[in-house]
Amino acid sequence: MPRFAANLSMMFTERPFLERFGAAAAAGFEAVEYLFPYDHPADEVAAALRAAGLRQVLFNLPPGDWAKGERGLAALPERAEEFRRSVATALDYARALDAPMLHAMAGLAPAGEPAATAAYLDALRFAADAAGEAGRTLLIEPINRRDMPGYFLDDFGRAAEIIDRLGHPNLKLQFDIYHRQILHGDVLKGLEALLPAIGHVQTASVPLRHEPGTGELDDFRIFAALDALGYEGWVGCEYRPAGATLDGLGWLERACDPQDSRAAHNWRAPF
Repeated sequence: MPRFAANLSMMFTERPFLERFGAAAAAGFEAVEYLFPYDHPADEVAAALRAAGLRQVLFNLPPGDWAKGERGLAALPERAEEFRRSVATALDYARALDAPMLHAMAGLAPAGEPAATAAYLDALRFAADAAGEAGRTLLIEPINRRDMPGYFLDDFGRAAEIIDRLGHPNLKLQFDIYHRQILHGDVLKGLEALLPAIGHVQTASVPLRHEPGTGELDDFRIFAALDALGYEGWVGCEYRPAGATLDGLGWLERACDPQDSRAAHNWRAPF
């Protein structure tokens, strides 16, 4: 089965942020991700990470004013300079945390609007160049508009076209299984078709975004498919626990149980 990283923005929220690292490690995780670390100095976050013996997988660039509803800056032409400064801030944290990947949120803008598209492409070129120089990978993620109305990047096909068009070795796709199912369905087909562009995978059940195994998809079959397709990266657990975080971790025990993962060895892609 894949390697799983706890998302500390959604999991272990029973504790203050800096205490969630130790809680994740005690629960058996070896790596973490989260939305944003910027409420805390980089050295404090790095100390919590080291003390827990965890690896940092991913976090997002600064999104603008999240509390006021902003959801990224990359596709906002009037915020181009602020976006460039946000890249520098994120890279400072990435160096302190030894984080290999950064996600650039597009922002709220009409999907086909020419100025937004031009701004987005320019922003991604700049950020991917900066990430590459720092030895990091930049990710883009399609997000469904049911959860995030008005989000600019709301289509996996368009995300793949952008990655192909820019042709940058440090620009990859963040394939969120939850968003994929809501936007297009065809999760297994999508994973197979987009695997060369995928830099990171995230999981949550559909439709309630709770623990894997509690929704309409066979999440364990999808995990087996990732193995069969040769995916070697982390799977971020970007789900909201239905109750206390620890109470819902039975899915992780099942996913990591060799006797319960026989499907991973027997699974064959049906396409």
